[in-house]
Amino acid sequence: MTTVTAYAAPAPKAPLERTTIERREVGEFDVLIDIKYSGICHSDIHQAREGWGEAIFPMVPGHEIAGVVAEVGTGVTRFAVGDRVGVGCMVDSCRECDNCEAGLEQYCTKGAVMTYNGVGKDGQPTYGGYSQKIVVDENYVVGVPEGIGLDEAAPLLCAGITTYSPLRHWNAGPGKKVAVLGMGGLGHMAVKLAHALGAEVTVLSQSLRKQEDGLKLGADHYYATSDPRTFEELAGTFDLIVSTVSAPLDFGAYLALLRTDGALVNVGAPEEPISLNLFSVITGRKTLAGSGIGGIQETQEMLDFCAEHGLGAEIEVIRADQINEAYARVLASDVRYRFVIDTATI
Repeated sequence: MTTVTAYAAPAPKAPLERTTIERREVGEFDVLIDIKYSGICHSDIHQAREGWGEAIFPMVPGHEIAGVVAEVGTGVTRFAVGDRVGVGCMVDSCRECDNCEAGLEQYCTKGAVMTYNGVGKDGQPTYGGYSQKIVVDENYVVGVPEGIGLDEAAPLLCAGITTYSPLRHWNAGPGKKVAVLGMGGLGHMAVKLAHALGAEVTVLSQSLRKQEDGLKLGADHYYATSDPRTFEELAGTFDLIVSTVSAPLDFGAYLALLRTDGALVNVGAPEEPISLNLFSVITGRKTLAGSGIGGIQETQEMLDFCAEHGLGAEIEVIRADQINEAYARVLASDVRYRFVIDTATI
């Protein structure tokens, strides 16, 4: 075991504090990564505060990890010391079920092993990227292409793939009208990616406060959802709406913005259950759907796509001792658009 410094939440809703954790020795197929940057995702806050149910403490959050390979096991063939790499939301899966065999490890029927707040096959809790180093099986590590800074790449490991996967699955591209609901950490990447895929992109945000940003990032149109005229003007417009919002919504109102056979796909996960009048989907054969992250192969595809199109996250790099302040600012929507921890400050 190797002792490394990390930032952890010692208990639900407690401030994160500097501590040490144990990482396993590098096994035959393992990669030891010197973490350089770790993004702060809203999911980290939900889990550290047990907003999504009972969690494992102490918790070291962080599933947007970018770093450099420091050591490889004797059986590793995909990576070498010095490679630029990333780790996203999962670090293992059963590898045998239909989903794993289809490259959909994120939907492993036996349950993927999450990067943190999970339990590995060794029965030990997993700890995430708010730390100096991590040991991960090579099959759950991706390469970060040259041309993307590691700091801008870190959020792609969650915010990037979480929006890329549904955009690809629901065929966002030329001739398609795509709306992005919410202009935060996930939403700003959805705008960049949908634009790069060739779709006509509309941002639906509570206010017009970030309109200039949205248009710069690739949006063709920008509307305030606080204005009732938005819902009148845009009725029946979109092929696809990607909702990045993690607060309860009037889903009926947003489903009314879809064309026949359109889909409203949720990647934001509110803590509360929703209610829905089913005529909202019956009328117009519409789909209300959800989407998680992507599989490992799709995550690599997303990173390569971002490198090809010169895309990275819009970030604010912070010191580790600013994590608690950053959490408060995320909850206050005071970030444009992703906090990234410089792990050298841990």
